Amino acid sequence: MYGVLAEKGWLVRLGLVGIIGAAASALSSTDAFAEGLCGEAGVCSTANGEYSIELPPRRVPTQPVPALFYFHGAGGSGPRSMKNRNMVETFLKRGYAVIAPSGLKRPNSRFGPGWSFLPFRKKQRDELAFAREVLVDAAARFSIDPDQILMSGFSIGGSLTWYLACEDPDIARAYAPVAGAFWRPHPVAADCKGPVKMFHTHGWRDGTVPLEGRPLGGGRIYQGDVFQGLQIMREINSCNGLRANKFRTDDNFWHRWWTECADGSALQVALHPGGHSVPPGWAEQAINWFEGLDKSDGEVN
Repeated sequence: MYGVLAEKGWLVRLGLVGIIGAAASALSSTDAFAEGLCGEAGVCSTANGEYSIELPPRRVPTQPVPALFYFHGAGGSGPRSMKNRNMVETFLKRGYAVIAPSGLKRPNSRFGPGWSFLPFRKKQRDELAFAREVLVDAAARFSIDPDQILMSGFSIGGSLTWYLACEDPDIARAYAPVAGAFWRPHPVAADCKGPVKMFHTHGWRDGTVPLEGRPLGGGRIYQGDVFQGLQIMREINSCNGLRANKFRTDDNFWHRWWTECADGSALQVALHPGGHSVPPGWAEQAINWFEGLDKSDGEVN
């Protein structure tokens, strides 16, 4: 497994291969899965922050496992993300680990922990470097498969997911943000790397992060337009034309996706009739889409 990790370009660039090796030699296969290894409530510490983790039942300790890497919304934390038991247990039952990092609180902020994702604001932490750090740590401790990471997040955690997908689409195999996207001024496609595999979910009645975005802080910052974000993703993925060419309605979701795009890309949006939430059924939809990425049309099952 660690040989595979060493081939990851971002690990080589960061010089983290040695960290993985050191961690692997320090942890025996028994210790790596010992209860309480990361302290109370499964919270692990790295140099630049903390993350929570749960592992699937009936796993083989020496066999790498896929993982949901999930960023919380404003004021949340990794442990609070784990309280969404419907989401977490759906992934666990399907054989996935769930990794939930914790954001940092801005000084004098009344909103609690958040993420440094806006390019034009001072960063408390390099979130891309922190995400890489967490993945390296989780791979060394728990045999997380770095080639099978579904990166997601809710609200501003969803926004962070979009920005990381733009900055380094190879940090995860695919991205599934919920109720959060780019902010204004939107990035330009030329500033993003690609192709990207993305499955975005949003509520039709979302008033906190409306599909069209809204001003905050007296107009000092401005949420982006989800449809403009999808246009940027189409450009990144070299899609042929503007409109979607596949459609489906099932249960409470309306799906639109683009298939005439660059090899190695996937782009799908799912709208639901609710508001600012992770809607019921999202976890199953996201897993089915992730596991169906090798299908030629990128359709969610």
